[in-house]
Amino acid sequence: MTFIKGWYVVYTKSRYEKKIAQNLVEQNFKVYLPLNTTISQWSDRKKKVEKPLFSSYVFVYLENIKDYTKALSIDGVVLFINFGGRLVRVLDEEINRIKIFLNQFSQVELKNSLDIKVGERRRIASGPFANYQCEIVKIDNNQKIGVRIESLQQILMAQIPSYQLI
Repeated sequence: MTFIKGWYVVYTKSRYEKKIAQNLVEQNFKVYLPLNTTISQWSDRKKKVEKPLFSSYVFVYLENIKDYTKALSIDGVVLFINFGGRLVRVLDEEINRIKIFLNQFSQVELKNSLDIKVGERRRIASGPFANYQCEIVKIDNNQKIGVRIESLQQILMAQIPSYQLI
């Protein structure tokens, strides 16, 4: 296996994301677990809860093949995500784009890009994604933009005013 240092995606047991991230940090890994603040409704109250944006995914920075083996040995890690037999490597730029997106928008919705019908392509006029190309998707009669994260085959969804699109 050819190895290039960078960000990779660990697939975890269900609802183990935070624990895995903590265990990886304790093993001196550089880790990123994107969290999305949502409002959960119980019968008697509402509460803000931080949930992983990508269910069962934790991003881990691997320096070498030994790190790959070490990360796999952590309890709760199932496997590294791969497409076509190749490990998915996420670019630093994509990690940064996710961070910017989560800092800018609240209640982000995740859609699998394979399930979304590709619509019109536009450019964002202002904000943290100024001049960034995006795909427009109509959902629930609201115009939302999709910022495609290519290597994960995912799209981050957020409501954007139409005047910000060119």
